[in-house]
Amino acid sequence: MDVILSLEGLTKRYGDHVAVEGLSFDVPRGSIFGLLGPNGAGKTTTIRMVMRIILPDAGQVFLDGEPVDDDRRRLIGYLPEERGLYRKMKVLEHLVFLGTTRGLPSNEARKRASAWLERFELGEWADHKVEDLSKGMQQKVQFIGTILHRPRLLILDEPFSGLDPINARQIKDLLIAMREEGVTVVLSTHVLPQVDELCDHICLINRARPILTGALEDVRTRYGGNTWEVAGTFGAADVGQLGPVAAVHQLGERILAELAPDAAPRELLAGLLQLGDVETFVRFVPDLENIFIRAVEEDRQHVA
Repeated sequence: MDVILSLEGLTKRYGDHVAVEGLSFDVPRGSIFGLLGPNGAGKTTTIRMVMRIILPDAGQVFLDGEPVDDDRRRLIGYLPEERGLYRKMKVLEHLVFLGTTRGLPSNEARKRASAWLERFELGEWADHKVEDLSKGMQQKVQFIGTILHRPRLLILDEPFSGLDPINARQIKDLLIAMREEGVTVVLSTHVLPQVDELCDHICLINRARPILTGALEDVRTRYGGNTWEVAGTFGAADVGQLGPVAAVHQLGERILAELAPDAAPRELLAGLLQLGDVETFVRFVPDLENIFIRAVEEDRQHVA
């Protein structure tokens, strides 16, 4: 796996409070990587350590195999959860300023900023002060400032907060297009449908520790296990009586048959055909919300 960002044993404490403990994961190049966790799990603290806003008590961060220092962090595009724009500055001048702080000549920063403002339908606001813009418009301006220097790694902390569905869709489509161009995105959020839609790899943090990492499809398969969604001229009680079935779960009109560890799917199918007509027989793939809840509950039981 070609890795662009590596975290190795990151730990941060504030007195007796452990904000992050022994966090390690690799971010594949060209992926959209979801950094997940309940509120207070340590996501923002982790990002701040990657960006050297705060320093870890232990562990290291590597970008392209080299430790991240103050120079290398400028290679990263970072959109913090707490937005920060100079409200009295004009929009275009503000973007030029942000571009020059990231190493762009002012004329190049102006050219790129103007193009992005037009793309986001903000061109007519270029000479307005930032304070004249709506919250969603300011959000888009800050996003433009994050990508203006064309970083190969973006770290976005709750990037869709404050955006209406149309503007959120525009940002999502842009992130997908940037991934196709080889840009890597680390997306920190607690809005799981966004992760389901965008991410191909995840790390789930709970109680300051990593509890689940990997490719999202592998995680789905792992948590789906040997469970099958079935439907036909039979009910859940009938399915539960079949030999290979260890447990049956009813989700609305859906019947989920969890097989015994040594049972094969063909045994289940053969049993269903004995019960009647089979209309649905597919492996159950849980959504990320189900996985998230299950993983956090399992972690709590383990700690207890």
